Amino acid sequence: MTDRGQAALRQTRNTFEVGPSRLTWAGGKLIIDIDELAWPRMHRLKGRVTVTPSAVTDVELPLKQDGSHVWRPFAPSSEIEVDLNQPGWQWTGHGYFDANFGIHALEDDFSYWTWGRFPTADNGAYCFYDAHVRDGSDLAVGLHFGADGSAEVIDAPPRTRFARSKWLVRRETRADPGYTPRQVADMLDAPFYCRSAVRTQVFGEEMVGVHEALDLDRFASPLLKPMLAVRVPRRAGWTFQD
Repeated sequence: MTDRGQAALRQTRNTFEVGPSRLTWAGGKLIIDIDELAWPRMHRLKGRVTVTPSAVTDVELPLKQDGSHVWRPFAPSSEIEVDLNQPGWQWTGHGYFDANFGIHALEDDFSYWTWGRFPTADNGAYCFYDAHVRDGSDLAVGLHFGADGSAEVIDAPPRTRFARSKWLVRRETRADPGYTPRQVADMLDAPFYCRSAVRTQVFGEEMVGVHEALDLDRFASPLLKPMLAVRVPRRAGWTFQD
């Protein structure tokens, strides 16, 4: 991830370019071409990720009652193909594509949230979104997505805490009573954020999915926030050559 100026942005109906990297929607697939210098070792990361949705949904989930933050699960069930120029970074598997939109800074409206997406045996997925809003309300939503893109709100099993991250970020997700979720792979660990592969059990089915926990009180700390500028390189003066 690289911060660039407005001159490095170019967008059409089916493409979104930032510097030398781009996203293209073509033939029912999302094609992600990556050409970046990876921080901090500054080695070139180049290649392609292709996401093929089983269906594209029109679901939008307001994360606040006033609609100022929205989660958009474009393709909750997809096939993914990764072909990057690093050893072992070529594989195919199950994936998803979603995005968040908002008109306020996250730390202004939320103190903590946790999210998880767990694929089911029938090529569907469960998604759970739980958040503490700074106005004192709570978000607690469970959704089931079918392979055809259908979506239904479900009565999710209870929130269940499991082991904190390496940076001691609190973690919880939904699980059947008596079952304790557990991390099976570490993806990203930061003082205020953790992303990992987590095993849980929902309605009797064990699944491994992507889970994230975000502590926005920590993120807003004047001691931690400047760390982002160290972790994310910035490149000024980019111009397109074509």
